Amino acid sequence: MERLNDAKCTSNRLRRFPPHTLLLLLALSLPLLNPWVRGDGVGYYAFARALLFQRNLDFTPDYQHANQGFREARLDSEGNPRDIFRTPTGHLDNHFTIGPAILWAPFLLLAHGGVLLARLFGADVSADGFSLPYLLAMAVGTLLCGFLALLISYRVACRFVAERWALLSTVAIWWGSSLPVYMYFNPSWSHAHSAFSVALFFWYWLRTRQSRSTAQWFLLGLIAGLALNVYYPNALLLLLLVPDAVASYRAAAEKVGGAPGFARLLRDQVLFCAVVATALLPTFLTKYAIYGGPFRSGYIPITQWNWSSPWFLALLFSSNHGLFSWTPILFLAVAGLFFFVRKDRRVGTSVLCVLFAFYYFMASYPDWPGISSYGNRFFVSLTVFFVLGLGSLLEALAELSRGRHAATASLTAAVCLFILWNLGFIFQWGAHLIPARGPVSWRQVAYNQFEVVPRQALAQLDLYLFRRKKLLHQIEQRDIEELRRPTQ
Repeated sequence: MERLNDAKCTSNRLRRFPPHTLLLLLALSLPLLNPWVRGDGVGYYAFARALLFQRNLDFTPDYQHANQGFREARLDSEGNPRDIFRTPTGHLDNHFTIGPAILWAPFLLLAHGGVLLARLFGADVSADGFSLPYLLAMAVGTLLCGFLALLISYRVACRFVAERWALLSTVAIWWGSSLPVYMYFNPSWSHAHSAFSVALFFWYWLRTRQSRSTAQWFLLGLIAGLALNVYYPNALLLLLLVPDAVASYRAAAEKVGGAPGFARLLRDQVLFCAVVATALLPTFLTKYAIYGGPFRSGYIPITQWNWSSPWFLALLFSSNHGLFSWTPILFLAVAGLFFFVRKDRRVGTSVLCVLFAFYYFMASYPDWPGISSYGNRFFVSLTVFFVLGLGSLLEALAELSRGRHAATASLTAAVCLFILWNLGFIFQWGAHLIPARGPVSWRQVAYNQFEVVPRQALAQLDLYLFRRKKLLHQIEQRDIEELRRPTQ
């Protein structure tokens, strides 16, 4: 049972949702938005552009308009895709998910309408999905998905902890994790969308778990289908439903008053599964067209994953994009989930089951570092859990303090230090002061944080805000040099 006391968010406070602090931070961060398509983002964006504007799955123009590093690996000397990237059906490889394209579609269609109107008045802007209005619409769509993930996470945390800790933990995860990289700098990737869909599923599951109608089962299935279309590992979210299902069937067997019967439980759960499967049709159909089978993802087959010898410690602590070593505030967030279990055992236990299943899944993945990931980007999906865990930890630590104001001040200061460290680390990674791929030297990272970042940050920020094209070209050239270095 979710308990609220006078120290927690009351219904009146929730009516003020969203808080002005989050909206102010969003407004101040808008200049950081970076409308470009790069790397993995080429594949994600290609689904939206090809289907909306070409009405087919020909990704050749997307390969040809991609960033230089992407093109060099996939195009021949005449600018045509290499045959090695053709699938058995003759399509170009695109193993990325279609979910982000679904979420971008409204923004891109609005941009397309604006472009067509502008062309009627003589504007010279292409209407093929590659020009700036489309890229800006895509980036805004990603930004809003990331921000909605944070708002939902804040509201979820408010159900269990005091408002100030919910707000502080939301801001901390916003700027202290890998999320800002994929919310602002690389908006064509899927991670902000995944954080949104997971947060939405978890919020609606919480809201309806005590008594879920057939219509609510239907809507929950749609949300689950969206989450899986966006990011396949989000299927592990469905573990949240298992303890509730067991409890419901037990209540039905014991004929507890008011509990639904076996027939209704089975009907609703079959409906849920059917809705999820139907919602996944965009994925099944595109995979069938590209690879010749609805269940062929284009990724390494899961039979070849390291299920018997996962990289448990490396995933968390390696200098090669370890989750806790690169984004240490997430260590506190995970620790806080154990405090959350004390607040609500059933919900907390379900969350931990999902977290550990996700951890095992990603630790078994052969490419667990995520190549050029900032931190371990796969875990951005679990943003809502991190906000909830960190909020629970902050509140528990505050309860150990004698003075409320002193506790708030000291914990806020600590969170600010984590955020500053993370922003400096992001700068190092983005500017290629450290390798974007593979392990980093912690000695070099520490030196850069205190000596290089303070000297270069303002100059680079000026370039990013006012001469971005030049800066992004520099970053792309550094990345290409890094890719070529091992072969020289």
